[in-house]
Amino acid sequence: MTAASHDPAPRSEPLSRARLRLWLRLLKASKLVEEELRRRMRAELGTTLPRFDVMSALSRAPDGLKMSEISRRLRVSNGNITGIVDKLTEEGIALRVAVPGDRRANRVRLTPRGQALFAEHARRHEAWIDEILGGLDADAVARMVARLDHLSEQLEEQD
Repeated sequence: MTAASHDPAPRSEPLSRARLRLWLRLLKASKLVEEELRRRMRAELGTTLPRFDVMSALSRAPDGLKMSEISRRLRVSNGNITGIVDKLTEEGIALRVAVPGDRRANRVRLTPRGQALFAEHARRHEAWIDEILGGLDADAVARMVARLDHLSEQLEEQD
């Protein structure tokens, strides 16, 4: 990274331009981290990031989730989730359980095998994130989290 990339925006630059530059830097950093996670998941775990995300959502819901709930939590379409859940079910990692009183609805939950597999994947994921973001000390992490939380709260209030 060059020294110029760390320079603040010129004083004559409008705030709107500085915000645009911030947005582009957030996107770039996010994409770089995501690309590395995708690469490691494929190479070291033989899985995908979307599959990990579905398992993560299910791991936090011991009673299971409806497909629409998984989609909403992950902010993707039901169609994207269906194929992943079908494969997890075929492999014995997840199972579908009928919802009493609603013949059309199912809840998806991890099997004990799925829970164990996800726990291992989550442990590796955390270690990779720690390594990837290793250049940030505790103070920098805390400041960035606080600022991003503030930004998220503002954006959610606009909805």
